[in-house]
Amino acid sequence: MTSITQRSSGLVQRRTEASRTAADKERELGREEQDAARGEEPDRDDSGDSKETRLTLMEEVLLLGLKDREGYTSFWNDCISSGLRGCMLIELGLRGRLQLEPCGVRRKSLLARKVLCRSDAPTGDVLLDEALKHIKETPTPETVQSWIELLSGETWNPLKLHYQLRNVRERLAKNLVEKGVLTTEKQNFLLFDMTTHPLTNSNIKQRLIKKVQEAVLEKWVNDPHRMDKRLLALIFLAHSSDVLENAFAPLIDDQYDLAMKRVRQLLELEPEAESMKTNTNEMLWAVVAAFTK
Repeated sequence: MTSITQRSSGLVQRRTEASRTAADKERELGREEQDAARGEEPDRDDSGDSKETRLTLMEEVLLLGLKDREGYTSFWNDCISSGLRGCMLIELGLRGRLQLEPCGVRRKSLLARKVLCRSDAPTGDVLLDEALKHIKETPTPETVQSWIELLSGETWNPLKLHYQLRNVRERLAKNLVEKGVLTTEKQNFLLFDMTTHPLTNSNIKQRLIKKVQEAVLEKWVNDPHRMDKRLLALIFLAHSSDVLENAFAPLIDDQYDLAMKRVRQLLELEPEAESMKTNTNEMLWAVVAAFTK
């Protein structure tokens, strides 16, 4: 009789554990569906081995801007600094760490709404976590435009200079060195030595270039909301950082003209209207508005 009781209690216990597991899976699925409805993506687990090296938006934009052999960006490019800060805001928005304040009864424009910290959970990326810490700890919330300027150090307020993220390009390049995409060298420029990061894994950069090209050519869908949000953000920010041209340079003339025509179609979109559509990400469109206003 005792053994029967033990078996029956064990069966009940296993059933209870099974029901808990099912309930946990349903809750997890529900959270993912809510994130998708807000235009967010679940956190990517970069700890395991991957067939394809995963890059952040900042790393992809920098990689497009780096000269393969020389290992540095153009000295004449003064747009990439703010572009990389825009990448950080969108990356944090897509990962569910940041959001814009609610619209309220009288709907504010994207550029008038403050950026709020939705979650301070670590992202696993030092630069992203540093930006998130600044945004979380600021006494008064700031707008997207203000945060791009503050993180870039472009402010006249000496009390806010500590928000600047320093050596961003060098730190991103070191991330790419760790991921096996770049290497580190020293080059002499007459009066000074400079650390450079030439390309070592051309396959990864070629995949990135091909992905950008296909998005506006073979895989063009003529609807930004049917495009992958990360890829859409990459096109906008690569253009804002003045590095998109590098992805289109290998194209023949007809393909180049078509690609640029479709990029112009994206740039002519109205961020305010696009942000009100379903399954969108407001942070993405707020950053786009900041660069295209």
